[in-house]
Amino acid sequence: MKFATKLIHAGVEPDVASGAIMTPIYQTSTYVQEAPGVHKGYEYARTQNPTRTALEKNLAALENGKDAICFGSGLAAMDAILKMLNPGDEIVSTNDLYGGSYRLMVKGYEKYGIKAHFVDMTDEEAVRNAINSNTKLMWIETPTNPLLRIVDISAMCTIAHEFGLLAVVDNTFASPYLQKPIDLGADMVLHSATKYLGGHSDTVLGAVVTSTEEQADELRYVQNAAGAVPGPMDCFLVLRGIKTLHVRVRQACKNAKDIARFLKEHSAVDNVYYPGFEDHPGHKIAKKQMKKFGAMVSFDLKNDTIENANAVLSGTKFFSLAESLGGVESLIGHPASMTHGAIPREQRLKVGLTDSLIRLSIGIEDYEDLLSDLEVALSKAK
Repeated sequence: MKFATKLIHAGVEPDVASGAIMTPIYQTSTYVQEAPGVHKGYEYARTQNPTRTALEKNLAALENGKDAICFGSGLAAMDAILKMLNPGDEIVSTNDLYGGSYRLMVKGYEKYGIKAHFVDMTDEEAVRNAINSNTKLMWIETPTNPLLRIVDISAMCTIAHEFGLLAVVDNTFASPYLQKPIDLGADMVLHSATKYLGGHSDTVLGAVVTSTEEQADELRYVQNAAGAVPGPMDCFLVLRGIKTLHVRVRQACKNAKDIARFLKEHSAVDNVYYPGFEDHPGHKIAKKQMKKFGAMVSFDLKNDTIENANAVLSGTKFFSLAESLGGVESLIGHPASMTHGAIPREQRLKVGLTDSLIRLSIGIEDYEDLLSDLEVALSKAK
């Protein structure tokens, strides 16, 4: 199957009972058994649910993986992966990543003896130097959040496997429409399906796609033991959203390309972070491993203050000031005080996340409206 056909048909069959073309929402907590242990594949809804099963089969097909496991959120999915580690194990991760991922590694797991090292993953030598005999996991995020750096997935996975590490790629910013990490050597792929997969800002859900059945079995055990499961309604909404992933992301990418060019020429803007620019340090790698350059754009202001950023952030109409990304509507956010507030300021500044950095999630509205909205907002910058 071609990708667009996979989006609509992979893992999804008409309902056996009624012929319904959409997977039903199996809103049930348990399943009747003919005798103890004799059932139709389902026992209890924490362990499995038919709506969830359809979504998992669909996601595995989209990422060219062996299996997929859905969770209550992207961070719940990440938490399950980290629970595969043991006290004394270490992680090497990119130093520019989602603040919630940083928080979970540092605040959530360091107290259990699992240490994370954050390095520039565009520097292969720095990555190699961060690996030691205790390192067990490589955490790759690309494009990175919020500076949109591009990590060479194939190169990082080669290094990870050279040292016997598990290579996990957070593919949330790209989606499987733009990038398929398992094809590039990744062992697992993580998604906050809240974002592009769901695509309509109406549900929270996470997923991990695995390259082996053994990985999936371990994650399912962790999930069943801890209970971080999504509800059937959330699974239904993501299944529905996935059907239009290609048309949504394609339009959003087109809008992002035009908006990035506008920002680059604006007198109030300093740096624009967008891998579609030929002078972006990761442009060639992005062109190699991504179908398009994504619909996220970040920029900082020449007057680098939080006050100046707030003047812009409060001046938009169509760009809604909100956390999250990947929906049909455009969002504007301030990473330093919102999505990355958990990262100490000194560390933020060290990697280039300034006080005035603004992150845009470009939606599928008419470009002209988005452009005029940004023109008005930027006119308020000092």
